[in-house]
Amino acid sequence: MAKRAHKSGKRRVRAGGVDTALPALSSLSDLPSFSDLRPSERQRSAFAAEADRAVREGEAGREELDLGCVVRLDRGFPAIVTDRGVYRAEFAASLTKGDDNSRVAVGDWVCARLPEGHDMGILLRILPRESDIARWKGGSRGERQTLAANVDVVLVTQALGPEPISVERIVRSAVIARDCGADVSVVLTKADRAGVAMLEHDVALVRDVLGADVPVVATCAGASQEDSSELAGAARDCGIGWGEGDVRGLVPRGTLAIVLGESGAGKSTLLNALLGRDALQTGAVRASDDMGRHTTVARRMVALPGAGVIVDEPGLRSLPLVGHERGLAKVFPEVAEAAQTCRFRDCTHTHEPGCGVRGAFEAGEFSRARFDAYVSLASEMRSSAKTLDPDVVL
Repeated sequence: MAKRAHKSGKRRVRAGGVDTALPALSSLSDLPSFSDLRPSERQRSAFAAEADRAVREGEAGREELDLGCVVRLDRGFPAIVTDRGVYRAEFAASLTKGDDNSRVAVGDWVCARLPEGHDMGILLRILPRESDIARWKGGSRGERQTLAANVDVVLVTQALGPEPISVERIVRSAVIARDCGADVSVVLTKADRAGVAMLEHDVALVRDVLGADVPVVATCAGASQEDSSELAGAARDCGIGWGEGDVRGLVPRGTLAIVLGESGAGKSTLLNALLGRDALQTGAVRASDDMGRHTTVARRMVALPGAGVIVDEPGLRSLPLVGHERGLAKVFPEVAEAAQTCRFRDCTHTHEPGCGVRGAFEAGEFSRARFDAYVSLASEMRSSAKTLDPDVVL
């Protein structure tokens, strides 16, 4: 039974046996409205079918049912935006039996019921996803963890510095995004720490591995006007975007994006700049390893003024690649095509005779950086597949 609103404006829930207060939704001013988000025709049809079922079986009245989108998760408790407003929801018994509540994700379109006189809804059904940004969580008996659903574009953030960046994290993020049905853009933050020469060097690295078709934008929140102007000129000379305005251009109205990056990559600082105010908490990085602490706890959407919607995701320490072969082929199509000509089906592209990938590389069909990245990630996925428990289904 759904509960009535607490007079304090905050709702207390039992999380892991501890009584804890969820933030009042009225205090969350940056949540998107229903009109900011766009369900697909397939999702609309699925909602209509579920609503018909619920009414037919006497589970709810038609006026109680909403097509909604999950815009925030606090300790697993979803906040849902509908055309009549935003409210939190509990899970229907049909969703909790034999399943884990965590399978609902920010970005999911759902069929929800809001009984008359209650402020807490009931989540009846999670509607089909058009994309599913997920990573592998756990070891041989782990599972795919959905980070966000129905995302159109993944913004891969990478902090720059005085030393060259490693593009390995950027590439694996791109593989996961493309495998999960989303486009990829790269946002290079903290360009003022790198300077012009290193910015140019790092942009060349990203372009060498991902190609010229992947949009790249550099930013430097807090830099002096003189430094910013010089870096902006260098970015334009490199053929990439510059500043928060160009980042907004990666997320036009009607588009849902997610920001992926390690702690300390400047995600919250970037989003504050995009919002035009300090709405999200930021933190310092450790001098010892240039890593940050988690400042984002809840998974939540924020609506950008004059643009689309972004999912703010807590920093991820690791992005293991398990079962993302399709994404690897999409990021490196010419390398994957060459792999089809290898003499041996289990070719590692390192020493075997008749290797089509090495042959194409030696013929100059792709760069050393793309060759090395493909071979390394393909090897990682082969090793991961061998260690999986045979009962695990990807």
